[in-house]
Parts: sequence; C-alpha cells; structure tokens
Amino acid sequence: MLERLEALRLVDHHCHGVLDRDLGPEEFEALLTESDEAGCDLGGSLWDTQVGFAVRRWCAPVLGLPAHASPGDYLARRTELGADEVNRRFLAAAALDALCVDTGFTPQALLDPPELGKLAGARAYEIVRLERLAEGAVADGASATGFAAEVRSRLTAKARSEDVVGCKSIAAYRAGLELVGERPTEAEVASAAGRLLREAERAPSNQQAGRSAPPRVSDEVLHRFLVWCSVDAGLPVQFHVGYGDADADLRRGDPLLLTSLLQAVAPTGVPVMLLHNYPFHRNAGYLAQVFPNVFVDVGLATHNLGHRAPALIAELLELAPFGKVLYSSDAFGLAELYHLGALLFRRGLAAFLGSGVGDGAWTEEDAIRVGELMASGNAVRAYRLPAVPVAMPAGPAGA
Repeated sequence: MLERLEALRLVDHHCHGVLDRDLGPEEFEALLTESDEAGCDLGGSLWDTQVGFAVRRWCAPVLGLPAHASPGDYLARRTELGADEVNRRFLAAAALDALCVDTGFTPQALLDPPELGKLAGARAYEIVRLERLAEGAVADGASATGFAAEVRSRLTAKARSEDVVGCKSIAAYRAGLELVGERPTEAEVASAAGRLLREAERAPSNQQAGRSAPPRVSDEVLHRFLVWCSVDAGLPVQFHVGYGDADADLRRGDPLLLTSLLQAVAPTGVPVMLLHNYPFHRNAGYLAQVFPNVFVDVGLATHNLGHRAPALIAELLELAPFGKVLYSSDAFGLAELYHLGALLFRRGLAAFLGSGVGDGAWTEEDAIRVGELMASGNAVRAYRLPAVPVAMPAGPAGA
C-alpha cells in the first residue's frame, strides 16, 4: 500500500517556470531560500538547511550521484550535465499528470508552460496573475474610468483559452488579506485606478526621466475588484497565504482575514485556493472545512521543511477535508524543487495514511482512494481538467 501511495501521479496546481541556463554556486544557493539576502556571510550556508539537506539526499541520485553528495560535487555534476538535461531529469522525476503555472512573476527569463509541460511529459496550463493583468492594462494606456472595462475584457479573453484554468491574487504581498466581502462599485474602482495612475506619475525616478513608472497595484479596492473579476469569469482564484519572501508582511497573511470575502464568494460556487498557508495551515484547514468552495495546500513549505514535511502534512489534515486538499510544489527557478516537492508530498501523505491504516482509522482501500484524490482528483475536479493521464517520459538512469 505504501508503495502505491508513494507512486501516485500528481497534478501540481501551483508552480512557476525554471531557469534554462547553468548556475554558479551563489546563484544556485540563493534559489534555495525565499530571502533576498542569501549571499550574506552572516547567514551561513543555505546548504545547511532542511531544503539544502533534502537536495543532497533526494536530488543527488537523480543526477547519478550518491545520496548526500557534497555541495561541491553536486554543483559540479549539475554543470557537467547542463541545464537542459538537469531540467529534463527533475521534471520527469516529479511524475506529474498536469501543471498549473503562474506566469505572473518573471524577474528573469524562465521556461514557459509549454516548455515545462514538454519536459514533464504532462499537460501544462496557465494561472493568470491578476495584479499583472491590471498593471498591464494601465501601462497600455487605460484611463481611470476605462480601467474596469479593460481589465474585464482582458480577463474574458484569457478565460476563453483552454490553456487558462485559474487566476491568482497576491493581495497578501500588497495590501494584506483583510479584504471585505462587498463588491466595489464602479465609482470606487475608477477612483482607486486614478490613484494608481497618479502614484506612477509621481515616482521621482520617472519624473526625472520623463516617463511613467510601471504601475503597482496595492490598493485594497483594486485587489477586491480583481478577485470578483475572476469569480465573475468562473475562474478558480488562488490566494498567496502566509509564507513567502521578505516583501510579505506575515502578520497580514493569515487566511482567517479572508473570512468576510469567503462568505461573500461562497454562494457563487467558484473555487478559492489557499496556497502555501504555513504557518497558518491549521487555520486554512478550518476554512476548507467550513466553506464548501475552499481548497488548501502546503506548497512551498513542503520542500523548505524537508525532513519535517510529514509533520506539516499531518497537521494540515487534522481538520481539512481530504476532498479539499491539493498538491502544489510552488517550484521556482530550480527544477530540483519540482522533484523535491513531489517526493516529499508523496512520502508525507503515505506516512500519514499508512499510520491511519495501522491504527485502524481507515482501511487500505480508503487510504488509496483519498490519496488519489489529494494527489490529483481534487485538482481535476476543482479546475475542471481532463481526467485522462498523460504518459510520463522515461526517467534518467539512477533516478
């Protein structure tokens, strides 16, 4: 039974692109953390973290190295194989049926959804970053009074694509998650859009250069408007929750702050996806229990907690209904994070369900059934994805 659970194929319902070039030691290490200060000597080595040890333990064999290979040997082997082969091995080893890729954060060139899907042997879909869509409308000349219509038009066009399956809000980074439930009026949206335009024009560096700054949505009214746009389009809406980089104020990232908005959205039946959730994963589990359209995951934290990932998964499943839990890696930059997220999720889920069988809490048949739901079935249902699995390419030697 444990072997069957650890072999479950997954739908990664929230992930990002990876870099398609070779990386030096400092750049690789910087991608092992959410911190912007990874190169600071005072912080010590990022190899000496849960995720650093997990890379050495679980990723080294995929590259044909012994488990626990030294960081130097690991990076040398990575360079020897080259970025294309490294990416192919780790995406294939993740054993995915589908990927839902957030394309809204690209500080540098990343592989796009079709390229990721080809490497993984899986169907790749797009998740639209709502703030980026709105900022693009302003950058392209939308006026304050025309902003709402332009955003709706752009999102409607996106929603027509069979490759677009959802949207994502990063309100947690910009305004916090305490979003009221009421739809903003057209006048309120126009007023907030006007403030956005004026803020961009007043940016000192852009005043000197005689151009407008790239707009940055950070107004609670606009975040709320964008969420309702996604709901009206019938697209599941993801929320970044909790753990993230230093740009997020974790005090405003508790999903309980979304309660008013969740109450308002619930009658629509549009799925709401709470992403990451650590250290608020128990709160998220509660929300998934009391709201019929709320789903949860512990992506990003899974690979960062490494050896402790099983404890995290068990805590999420204390209250979250098994039919409301999804898998995500939130992999970004390093293909290793696709493999690590998948492997640690499978192992943690198998340990939790296997323990329940041992204690008589449920049967082996039940464990396998709900394991398949959390691995892929819940995501297929929530995002209305095709249920037919995609064949996985042959894995590398030593994987």
